[in-house]
Amino acid sequence: MKSHYDLIAIGAGSAGLGVSIAMKRLGFNVLLIDRYDHRIGGDCLNDGCVPSKALIHVSRLIHSAKRSQPFGWKSEGKTDLAAVMQYVRERQDSIRVHENAAYLRETEELDVELGTARFVGKQTIEISGGNGSRVVSAKNIVLCTGSKPKTLNATGIDQVKLYTNETIFSLETLPERLLIVGAGPIGIELCQAFQRMGSQVTVVGAEERILTKELPEVSDLLQKRLTEEGVIVKLNRKVKAFHDANSVELQLENGLTELIEFDAVLVAIGRTFNFDDLNLAAAGIELNDKGQIKLNDYLQTTNEHVFAAGDAAAGLPAGQRYFSHAAELHVATLITNFITPGQVLDKKLSYDHFSWVTFTDPEVVTFGLSEYDLKTRKISYERIDYDFAHDDRAVIEDYEYARLILFTEPTGINPFSTKILGGTMIAPNAGELAQELILAVQQKLTAGDFFNKIYPYPTASRVNKSIWVDHISDNLPGVVRKAVKWFY
Repeated sequence: MKSHYDLIAIGAGSAGLGVSIAMKRLGFNVLLIDRYDHRIGGDCLNDGCVPSKALIHVSRLIHSAKRSQPFGWKSEGKTDLAAVMQYVRERQDSIRVHENAAYLRETEELDVELGTARFVGKQTIEISGGNGSRVVSAKNIVLCTGSKPKTLNATGIDQVKLYTNETIFSLETLPERLLIVGAGPIGIELCQAFQRMGSQVTVVGAEERILTKELPEVSDLLQKRLTEEGVIVKLNRKVKAFHDANSVELQLENGLTELIEFDAVLVAIGRTFNFDDLNLAAAGIELNDKGQIKLNDYLQTTNEHVFAAGDAAAGLPAGQRYFSHAAELHVATLITNFITPGQVLDKKLSYDHFSWVTFTDPEVVTFGLSEYDLKTRKISYERIDYDFAHDDRAVIEDYEYARLILFTEPTGINPFSTKILGGTMIAPNAGELAQELILAVQQKLTAGDFFNKIYPYPTASRVNKSIWVDHISDNLPGVVRKAVKWFY
């Protein structure tokens, strides 16, 4: 192997794989480093997106079977969690076929080193592993070291077997009572999955509502759906102390306490970092007061030759986004800047067109600028609400409760020219339904583009047109109506 490279990527998760493979295909000499072969693929493959969505898939099958009972079908039995987890591992293994060191070396012709990386200079890395150690250098280095679950601190915690997203998929027996601490996306997705598989799930959240990054009415609607399925949601509460291996005392805002019993605990209270092994100081790389890597708008650290991507880039001025596709955006920005001549043309990282999906049922998708963003930046906007009770497909498939909320430019004299700035949808398969809207934000499509599209009836995505039909009908200026009548 070489001792000097055009690029070194440390960490083989979504960001590390993305930047190293892309740069190699462009003809650069690239080295990819990760501690262990089985960790290639990062959090997404091993502990996050892939296993959780496989688990959610199985839970939806079970839930659908139960819902068939009013039509004469009977569903009996208990979930075999060992079989479910075997299915999860099989899905992971299918993807791992092309996310491992041997495949990357042979197929992508990447140099891949397994071991611990630490800086010994501004552009120099020492790699220590089973075959000893060696020193390598590069023009640029990208830190793609990911994040890890935050730990829960409480009295008596040593008595309890705690699970996180890194360990929950090792469960072989379905817990009768599952306590989930944390009401963010991970906790909320898994609470529904385990409830549907047969656990009695209690979610404890410190905030006043679940999914605090979503609109309040969206959070409330999803919480209502979850409680209808039997999930117990307890908000404005913090874990005070564990009395024993199966009970916990919660602290309420008013000072009162309550006792909850459980058989297993899943902790999903956020993400944190540990950069100690990297010896960042040797490279002149600084951390902020949150323990995140200091970055500028170009994903560059305080060392001009070192960058960060993926979860490791949480210190960006634009804020943190713990998603695999955020890593994809980071990689695209980095590569654009790497191959663009002159720093004047470098592209700043922006989340203005970003989107995310919470894979509950119904799903929640949020995209573009939020209402908070618009108010903070003092951007004029209008809010349009669409109730799915008016949509025939929603009526047919029993999800009239769903909603679509768009933030748009103020409607002018020509409502057909209105553009979308952002929005949120809560509906079954919302993540798929909203892709057209996400594209519209990115490509600046207008209301007229949707209005003039003919959707096959009764496709679910017709809502993307229906919201505009209603809005345009309600906002067509009187002078236009008169002109249309005159021409007729």
